[in-house]
Amino acid sequence: MINVAVLGYGTVGSGVVEVFNTNRESINKKAGQEINVKYVLDLREFPGDPVMDILVHDYNVILNDPEIEVIAEVMGGVEPAYTFVKAALEKGKSVCTSNKELVAKHGPELLKIAREHNRNFLFEASVGGGIPIIRPLNQSLTADEITKITGILNGTTNYILTKMSKEGLDFDTVLKEAQDLGYAERNPSADVDGFDACRKIAILASLAYGYNVDYEEIYTEGITKITDIDFKYANKMGRSIKLFGEANKVDDQFYAYVAPVMIDSNHPLYSVNGVFNGILVKGNVLGDVMFYGSGAGKLPTASAVVSDIVDAVKHLNTNIMSFWSSKKLELTDIKLSEKKFFVRVKGNVDEKLAEVEKAFGKVEIIEVEDVKGEFGFVTDVITEEKYEEASAQVDGIITRIRMED
Repeated sequence: MINVAVLGYGTVGSGVVEVFNTNRESINKKAGQEINVKYVLDLREFPGDPVMDILVHDYNVILNDPEIEVIAEVMGGVEPAYTFVKAALEKGKSVCTSNKELVAKHGPELLKIAREHNRNFLFEASVGGGIPIIRPLNQSLTADEITKITGILNGTTNYILTKMSKEGLDFDTVLKEAQDLGYAERNPSADVDGFDACRKIAILASLAYGYNVDYEEIYTEGITKITDIDFKYANKMGRSIKLFGEANKVDDQFYAYVAPVMIDSNHPLYSVNGVFNGILVKGNVLGDVMFYGSGAGKLPTASAVVSDIVDAVKHLNTNIMSFWSSKKLELTDIKLSEKKFFVRVKGNVDEKLAEVEKAFGKVEIIEVEDVKGEFGFVTDVITEEKYEEASAQVDGIITRIRMED
């Protein structure tokens, strides 16, 4: 029998215990032996909950128990998670986590400690909830050179954008609805400002390219400026708007960003709607591979954590996780990346077209019948730097959205 401990009894932690209770027989069969949740760590009390029988408030009880061989860290945040996880690995205990902040900030160090002690630091649940993506990048796709990863990595923002697209609602209305349904936090900044997706694409890029991608250096733009009018133009063009986290390699240069992108109906991620996530990986041998599923929530995330626990149990004395170097991957300035842009501008087409084309060259004009006092246009493929230079020469620009076919 293998004893494990769960750090945190919030949404994901209670989900981990529930998954074990629900699927105990099949989990033990896949692990090859019985797995027992011996402790759950939380500062709170849970009167009436069976977890009270195994609840502890002092982490040292877990750390100093030689019977505990695997720990699931599902508290979230950098501290005290980092201190707890580091100490566990140094004690020779494997750790599985859903904590994207922890992995994005301290991933290389914790992977190195795990390797030195022949244990594992596993984090499948940190990106994409229940979608298997870390393991495929670590194992299944190792023969490929990954040239591009594009993901809808945040279920909250995808839910909001989907509702805006399908029902013509404005951002604030849908955000409140998402909060009422529990899809968005009362302080939604981590989601709607793109920070959550930024940490996730940093983790994926670090794994794919083998060097540490600092999430603080990734250009990040959220969805708070996307309006119902933007979707009217998108619908006119047969497109949708998604919040992308993207990392790609062009020759010897690496780019990464998080931003809203207007995509057409042929794009593999076009039909990823609601709270679902989708991740598109392009390899130089295999081509495109798509991962799709529930990107958040209690049970999908808990399922991924339990999957890692089983993996850790099956490899108690064998390190199976690739590590990425602590050496920083130098990202190329996003100003040099190339895309088409959709631009909205105040005024009349006949009066403004000459000014627009003098700055941008030939453009495709987009007009929506019930949108007055403005028009839209689509540029050729240009660099971000060129867009900034050209836009400064045109009065009345309302907004711009990157485009991808």
